[in-house]
Amino acid sequence: MEKVTVIEGRAYPLGLKNVDTDMIIAAEWLKTISRSGLGAGAFERLRKDPDNVFDDPEYQGAPIVIAGDNFGCGSSREHAAWAMLDMGLKAVIAPSFSDIYSGNAFKNGILTVVLPQDAVDRLLEVARTHPIHIDLENQSVTTPFQDRFSFEIDPFRKRCLMEGLDEIGLTLAMDAQIAQFEQKVGDERPWISKGVTG
Repeated sequence: MEKVTVIEGRAYPLGLKNVDTDMIIAAEWLKTISRSGLGAGAFERLRKDPDNVFDDPEYQGAPIVIAGDNFGCGSSREHAAWAMLDMGLKAVIAPSFSDIYSGNAFKNGILTVVLPQDAVDRLLEVARTHPIHIDLENQSVTTPFQDRFSFEIDPFRKRCLMEGLDEIGLTLAMDAQIAQFEQKVGDERPWISKGVTG
């Protein structure tokens, strides 16, 4: 997982409420267990509108989405986070998120930023013409117009994102302690590590 410290750039001013995981990635894309290529199907239903923000050259390559309440509701499909990552997204700013989506996003290195509706409204306005800056270490979102919005994040999630640690990375970071424990168990109970012979 890539480290997340600062995310800066243009943001898709989506603003829609109740964007569910089916809207993020439709069910017909779920036949794969591969993460690559899912970006082509991300927000496919919205992209059928020729005026959609995701295909507007103004926002090409934007790493941030600004959305409305209850982003990521619906099913628990992790493909939603995979599809967003595959299209280059690293953060979503919204007034609220589905718990399951927020967990999947975190486990895949996407930062979910919860801000009040008035702050989201201001960021939607700024995003139409200017970049947005997210500083995870200082837990702030700023704009070129001196707007500054602070956000809360679980300390464990913050650490994992900043250090680029997924569940496997967290386990590997404990390698020395695991080896020490295994050695101790082997010394105290040799029959466990050597097997029982009869």
